[in-house]
Amino acid sequence: MTQHAITKKRRFRLFSYISEIANELKKVVWLTRRELAYLTALVVVVTVCMGIILGALDFGFSELVGKLFLAGK
Repeated sequence: MTQHAITKKRRFRLFSYISEIANELKKVVWLTRRELAYLTALVVVVTVCMGIILGALDFGFSELVGKLFLAGK
């Protein structure tokens, strides 16, 4: 094969790949704006709650370790 034929073949494969991506994206069922807002709010709420819980646990264990091991200092 010549260099030109190889380049053409690569270009064809690239366009074929992009075409397949576009076809698959047409099949995707996208969320509605309302569903997107609800799920985003849910993720934020769960993240904040978990941050508070993990922060409280970290603080509690830090105080416990401080009192048990550093009480004499």
